[in-house]
Amino acid sequence: MLNNSTTTLPSVDKLKREIIRRFFVNVKGKKSDTTKFNIKHCGKEGHWLETQMGIKHNASNTPDLFGYEMKNATRSKTTFGDWSANYYIFKDNIYGINRDMFMKLFGKSNQQKQGRFSWSGEPCPKINVYNSYGQTLIVDANNNIIVLYDFQKDKRKNKDILIPKHLQKSSLILAKWKASSIKLKVERKFNNKGWFQCIKNKNGVYTKIVFGHPLNFEHWIKGVRDGLIFLDSGMYQGNSRNYSQWRAVNSYWDRLRTNQF
Repeated sequence: MLNNSTTTLPSVDKLKREIIRRFFVNVKGKKSDTTKFNIKHCGKEGHWLETQMGIKHNASNTPDLFGYEMKNATRSKTTFGDWSANYYIFKDNIYGINRDMFMKLFGKSNQQKQGRFSWSGEPCPKINVYNSYGQTLIVDANNNIIVLYDFQKDKRKNKDILIPKHLQKSSLILAKWKASSIKLKVERKFNNKGWFQCIKNKNGVYTKIVFGHPLNFEHWIKGVRDGLIFLDSGMYQGNSRNYSQWRAVNSYWDRLRTNQF
């Protein structure tokens, strides 16, 4: 068994050996210490782990370490990336709506946030099914990912007053991710050496490191079509980031594993 005091490493390639060594020396058996990071920053645990693994903090769409993408432990779902769409209706001058108006028309008000509107949670579209806000997500024949709005499928009682006449359509495109663009993002991050994840136990102590297969776009987009990979939008008023997170539940990631140490 590999531990913090031994240099005996499993029979794997040199770069993976170094990742495993860093984990066992700097991470295993520890809890993340975030006291030196901004307490309000939701990514502070990830920054601690990056520091322990010798990774510089960055927002690059490239693998984190030696051609491997690193993922931190999560409770239920793990993120592939925060990948904004190539097209949003609020950037299209034809329709004459801005970002705030978009969230008021197609999002939901949060009374716990002083009525702040967001395109997240209930309004966020799922694959091949219309939600109560009249929105769905589809993958077209060319592997583009599209969010559609259908006024007739909008179940909100105030929709006739809320939605302007020129938007009271079926198959109105709210957002679109071009296949060529998202293919580049997926394969830059995950289709080099693959990925690894540092796993915690229920007490928050890191216990093991797992590795997974490289992931190409064809595999990834199939996951979207099957509803296994989904848009988890966190867009809200007062923040310019779109927070277009693409995620999968951890059982999906588990199926991609190759080995663990």
